[in-house]
Amino acid sequence: MQPLRTWGKHLILDAANCSPKMIGCPVIITSFAKTLVKRIEMVPFGEPQVVMFGSGNKKGYTLVQLIETSNICAHFVEENNSMYLDVFSCKDFDPEVVKEAVHEFFDAQQFKTKLILRQAPVEQLR
Repeated sequence: MQPLRTWGKHLILDAANCSPKMIGCPVIITSFAKTLVKRIEMVPFGEPQVVMFGSGNKKGYTLVQLIETSNICAHFVEENNSMYLDVFSCKDFDPEVVKEAVHEFFDAQQFKTKLILRQAPVEQLR
């Protein structure tokens, strides 16, 4: 891949109709994080953090995986079997690889994605 001409790439991926068994399993979520990091050729910084919290219709696992070039975060909502994922990196990655991993690990049936190229309006130093 070519070097990014912006500060970074931010993929926002919402996935619906996920498997309740898969989004409710911290072992699968951890495995997903480790696999995704490898597939998009990032370098993990520490282990993935997978924590159950929230209440009512917000209850579910949250994933945080730091990577050398930023982070991967997701929240899994048990009430409606959905997943909300953010991948942000100043190193380029393929959003389709991310989508394929989400489908593979969580059996997601519907997706909504948005890709943002991030660049603060700063002047270049001379």
